[in-house]
Amino acid sequence: MKPRLQTSLGQQLVLTPQLRQALHLLQLSSLELEAEITTAVESNPLLDWDEAESAAEVPEGMPDIPAPEAPVPAAEDASDTPRDSDEADWEPPDSWSTTSSGSGSGSGSDEDGLDPMDRLVHTESLHDHLSWQLRLTRLSARDMQIGAALIDAIEDDGYLREPLDEIAQTLRPEIDATPAEILTVLRQIQRFDPLGVGARDLRECLTLQIDALSDDTPGKALAQRIVAGPLERLPKIGADGLAHELSAPADEVAVALQLVRSLDPRPGSQVGGMSADTYITPDCVIWRHQGIWRAALAGSHTRLTIHRGYESMIQRASSSDASYLRGRLQEARWLLKHLEARGDTLLKVVRCLIRQQSGYLEFGEQALRPLTLREVAAEVGLHESTVSRAIARKYAMTPRGTLPLRSFFASGVGSDEGGETSSTAIQSMIKRLIEAENPRKPLSDAKLADTLKASGVPVARRTVAKYREAMNIPASHERVRMA
Repeated sequence: MKPRLQTSLGQQLVLTPQLRQALHLLQLSSLELEAEITTAVESNPLLDWDEAESAAEVPEGMPDIPAPEAPVPAAEDASDTPRDSDEADWEPPDSWSTTSSGSGSGSGSDEDGLDPMDRLVHTESLHDHLSWQLRLTRLSARDMQIGAALIDAIEDDGYLREPLDEIAQTLRPEIDATPAEILTVLRQIQRFDPLGVGARDLRECLTLQIDALSDDTPGKALAQRIVAGPLERLPKIGADGLAHELSAPADEVAVALQLVRSLDPRPGSQVGGMSADTYITPDCVIWRHQGIWRAALAGSHTRLTIHRGYESMIQRASSSDASYLRGRLQEARWLLKHLEARGDTLLKVVRCLIRQQSGYLEFGEQALRPLTLREVAAEVGLHESTVSRAIARKYAMTPRGTLPLRSFFASGVGSDEGGETSSTAIQSMIKRLIEAENPRKPLSDAKLADTLKASGVPVARRTVAKYREAMNIPASHERVRMA
């Protein structure tokens, strides 16, 4: 075949470096963006922090935004109480007015003068606490290494879920220990504080705590029998069934049950920050002023400017230096432009979410209406993928706590009135029905579906089961409580 040249027309999407940077910045979380900007300032001499921007005008009625050094703890539905009046303004909690200066009543310091963030940072972990006790024991060097491996395998809640055979594998080839040797060292660790640490299941955890009690403790012997025997069946058979099965008087069983309930099923939570709040930095803040919901960006990453000193050097520098500075200047300008575009896009999406989900902010999850990315994209004039990037790993400080922006979206289920009810609202309805049910006769999935249908929300039984499982709520036969 004879070779020949041929021209053709076509279109294709090309992601320029500038567009790639804009998309990259848009999908970053607040902390990731701060790190990205800090790296850019350190590597680009044409970028500088603008100290004058620190005193920027704050929108009217906007609550104080915590400084980056003291991020806001994530909260789940801080208040489910509906507002009595749309005109009532929301007053932010005292914890939100914490500033880095620490002055005034809202300094956030403890009574002993130690800042809560410093207390959180210096909290001793469970592993540190156990390692300190291990160093105080009189064990051989070999057993000390086995003990260190066991402590490393203990999880934050205090349980040892890794099999002893696998721990033996981690010790090789330095130490060739048998499971029996490892178990001997484990028994020593199980005497450490907190009581019950190092247990391999709940039964062993409770047994360790009971065995440590004095023999004259009321109900100790019977509590040991309960933990060793019908502990898992207790929710179904109740106190009366337990007394019949153990052939013990009801009053003695009640004392033993009270003793069992006083034990800690998660001993690791007593030490360190196992149950501490997860701290995040909000990207925007939502508040209500004079009955109107408002939104503003919460970040300080707009405090960037062009370094005028280096910019003026371009005219006087040599050709090679001027070329380098011009390239850096262009990079700095693109970064500032993309940061501004990121903020505008995020604010545009958040304000749309406020308009669509004002009921959610006012009354909670039961008022969350169905909302999709496509609806928001059509309203703000953006592509769905852009909206998805804008809300990815972003959080908003609201009267109901610091919420992820994705919580404003929900799929819908058709109602008898012709509208739609969000899946999140239906889950909230199911949860409330289960909380109010008779513990002796829990509501089945079919009964829950019938109740919802009577309320105007036709939901199939299998849908109720799916939502119930998504909320980690057991089935009706597992929720029976006789006592």
